[in-house]
Amino acid sequence: MNSSTGFTLIELMITLALVSLLMTLGIPSFNEAIRNNRLTTYTNDLVTALNLARSEAVKRNLSVSVRKSGTDWEDGWEVFTDLDSDGTFDDDGDATLCESGEDCVLRVFEALPASFTLRGNNNFANFIRYTSAGLSNNMGSFVLCENSDGNNVPEARTAKMVIVNAVGRTRIAGDADNDGIPEKTDGTEINSCVAF
Repeated sequence: MNSSTGFTLIELMITLALVSLLMTLGIPSFNEAIRNNRLTTYTNDLVTALNLARSEAVKRNLSVSVRKSGTDWEDGWEVFTDLDSDGTFDDDGDATLCESGEDCVLRVFEALPASFTLRGNNNFANFIRYTSAGLSNNMGSFVLCENSDGNNVPEARTAKMVIVNAVGRTRIAGDADNDGIPEKTDGTEINSCVAF
């Protein structure tokens, strides 16, 4: 008696159908997990920059600013000593960096991927500055969105908000109603990724 082991054509077709069904259900969840991880990573980068600026201002006993590197914050940002406290990086342009009377770059953060937007409210449209006491020049917020659809409207789990309070401390905005969209300090939800 000969016995054959293996799959029949019907068993193979059923297996392939089940695998494709599981892939169809699993890939969107995986993509959402990747998006959430990226959103959290970029939010943490911004909070790191703000905390670095605050601690360096206290440590160095002078103003330290964080400013956007390009037209918008998503183009990248840099942390630098700000001797004249104007939010502008001052350097004489020669090869010697951090000379007396010049500002000094402490850290540069790269641009975000094209599908992300990062904007500061009017108080932080271009920069945020910390004094030697660790206080920020203003209170306000930043909104980071994964905006691949280009509509500039935050949808569930596609946005994060970083709030800077009156004494310069940062926190991530909450989501009291659990709809995946963060709320501003007044309790209303953000409704735009670029103007809030």
